[in-house]
Amino acid sequence: MRLSRPVLIATLVALTSPCFAETSRPIPVNNPQQQSSIIDLLALMSGHCKTLKVAGRTFACKTVAYAHGDKGRVNFAVAVDDPTDKNHVVSFSGANGKRADDNSYELPIDRMLLNSKDRPRIDGLPVPAEQVSTGVCRQTGNFAAKKVKDVTCSATDSEGRSYELLFVSDGTPVSVRRIRQSAPSIQDPFK
Repeated sequence: MRLSRPVLIATLVALTSPCFAETSRPIPVNNPQQQSSIIDLLALMSGHCKTLKVAGRTFACKTVAYAHGDKGRVNFAVAVDDPTDKNHVVSFSGANGKRADDNSYELPIDRMLLNSKDRPRIDGLPVPAEQVSTGVCRQTGNFAAKKVKDVTCSATDSEGRSYELLFVSDGTPVSVRRIRQSAPSIQDPFK
């Protein structure tokens, strides 16, 4: 099966979900969306958010996922526990992450991906808005051992809004999935 942008978006929405800070008023986004890469590694972490702040508002979270794209882009996607918006997800996104040792990883953040029920849809799925940002995420633990202790992220977008995450694992092994591209399994009659 050939993975495409809608499949990538569906995977992230199904496993996490993207966001806006306030359920009643979406955050205005002034940055054009860039082309996404195809996810080749997805890791789901079990635990809870001690801190999740999105543009000044405090939220709880449902889950945190690490998604690695085939072009090197990484997202720490956080499914926001928002009873008024099941599609509320915020993702800290960056490239060129570095591992200092086997149990620490640091990712420079250059954009936030924001999604909510109010976002435009492609194939029925909300498409996240991209907001230029600066910040960093740090992860303690590693996926090879299927153990992550915590993930901390802090970023500020180009409009001055801040985003914070402190996720702590409950000790459950991380669920790691490698995703491979394959040839399409159906013929497209419209080509």
